[in-house]
Amino acid sequence: MLLPIKIGPENFERWFSNVGVELTDHGKVILTVPNPIHHLWIESNYAAPLSEVVEVAAGGPRQIEFHVQSSTAAANGKTPAVVLPLVDMSVRGGRQIGRAPAASEVISATVDPVRIPRTLAEAGLNPKYCFDNFVVGANSQYSAAVAKAVAEKPGRIYNPLFFYGGTGLGKTHLMQAIGREILLSKKKAVVRYVTSEQFTNEFVEAIRGQSLPLFRRKYRKVDVLLIDDVHFFVGKDSTQEEFFHTFNELFNNSKQIVLASDCAPAEMKSLEHRLVSRFEWGLTTQIQNPDFETRAAILQRKLGDLEDAPVMEPWILEFIAQRVRQNVRKLEGALSRVAAHVSLEGSAPANESALEALLHDVVDMEPTKTVSVDAIQRVVATHYDLRVGDLTGPRRPSNIALARQVAMYLTRHMTKLPLTQIGDEFGGRDHGTVIHACKVISRRMMAADDFRKTVESLIAKVVEG
Repeated sequence: MLLPIKIGPENFERWFSNVGVELTDHGKVILTVPNPIHHLWIESNYAAPLSEVVEVAAGGPRQIEFHVQSSTAAANGKTPAVVLPLVDMSVRGGRQIGRAPAASEVISATVDPVRIPRTLAEAGLNPKYCFDNFVVGANSQYSAAVAKAVAEKPGRIYNPLFFYGGTGLGKTHLMQAIGREILLSKKKAVVRYVTSEQFTNEFVEAIRGQSLPLFRRKYRKVDVLLIDDVHFFVGKDSTQEEFFHTFNELFNNSKQIVLASDCAPAEMKSLEHRLVSRFEWGLTTQIQNPDFETRAAILQRKLGDLEDAPVMEPWILEFIAQRVRQNVRKLEGALSRVAAHVSLEGSAPANESALEALLHDVVDMEPTKTVSVDAIQRVVATHYDLRVGDLTGPRRPSNIALARQVAMYLTRHMTKLPLTQIGDEFGGRDHGTVIHACKVISRRMMAADDFRKTVESLIAKVVEG
C-alpha cells in the first residue's frame, strides 16, 4: 500500500522510529512522542499528510492527539503500551513504502485531523437557509439568480461572487443556500461556511497552538469556501495576509469563493488593495432594501412557516410592512412578536395605536413632518416640467407616464395611504396600476444609479418642503 508521506531514512529514524501509536475505544488515535520537540517538528512538517496516513491505516478519519512521554516513565525505562511506527515512511529504492498495522496491533498518539464536512452542520450551514424559502423581490432578484447559477456550476462562473448590502437583507441566506445546494447535489464536494471573525479566531488559535498546517488544509482543501462579513478583516493585517494566500490557492484551482459584506469592496478603505482587487475579479452584486410588496410577501411566507400560526387581519401585516422598512430580520421579529402576543392574549391588537405600542422599538420612526400627496405631486411635476394636472389626468405620453409612476412610488413610500386611495389621488386609477408603477420604478432604480439618485433627490425635496 502506498501512503502519502515522503521522508528520508535519516529523518524517519530520528523523528518517527520512537513514536508510539494507540487506538482508543472511542476511535481516537494517540501518538506518544519522546519530548515536545518531536511533537513540534512532526506537527509543523507532517500534520496534514499524517492525518491522511492515519485515515488510510485506520480505515477512516480519526481524531489525532500527541502525548509527550513523561520524564518519570522515561527514567524508569517504561514505554507506552506498544511502541511501533504507524507506518514505515522510509523511501527504499526510489519508491515509497507503507504498511498498515494489523488488526491485532494496538495503534498508539495529537493534532485534530481536518474533518471533511459531509453534513450541513459540519459545513457550518443552517438547514433553514435554502432557495425555496428565500422571498425574491425587485431588491434581490438579480442576486438570487446569480446565486442559483453559482450553485449549479461552482467554480466555473462568477468567481468570486461578492454580495453586499445592509444588515438583515438576505446576504447570509443566499450564501448558505448556495452551500446547501452544492453539498446536497454534489456528494463529494467539500463546502465550508464561516464568518470572517471565526476565520480570524481560528487563525490566531492556530498560531498559538502551532497548528497552521492543519488550519491551511481546512480552508485551502475545499471545493467551496463561503466567508461572511469580510469587512471584519479590516485592520487585521496578519489575517488579511493569510486569507490572501488562501484566496489565491482556491482561485487558481478553480474552487468557488463566495463573500459577503455590509459594503462594496471599494468602500473598505482600510483593507489591503490587493485583496480588494481580488474581491472585484468576479461578480459583485448588491442586495437593496426590499420594497413594500416584497416586505409584504416576506411576512406572508413567514406567517405560513410559523407553527400554529395565528389568524391575522390583513391590516396588521400591511402595517408591519409599511413601518419596518430597512431590515428583513426586524420584519420577521416584528411578526413573531405579534404572533406571541396573539398566543398569550388570545387576540391581536385592536387598532394601529395598540399595534404601534407593541412594536414601539421595532417600527421605523415616522418623519417629523407629515408628507402630503399634493406636496409630492408638486415636486415631481416641477422636476419633469409638467403641471400637476398632467399627473392626475388621463393623458399617457411616455414623459407624463414616467412622472406619474414616480409620484405614485413616492406616495406609496412616504405616506400611509392605502393603495386604493393613492389611485384616487391620481385620477381614479385602480390599486393594480399603483402596484405596477411602484414595481417599474423599483426596477429602474436598481438598474440605473442616475435614476436612483434622481428619485432620492426628489424624496429630499419633498421632505425639505
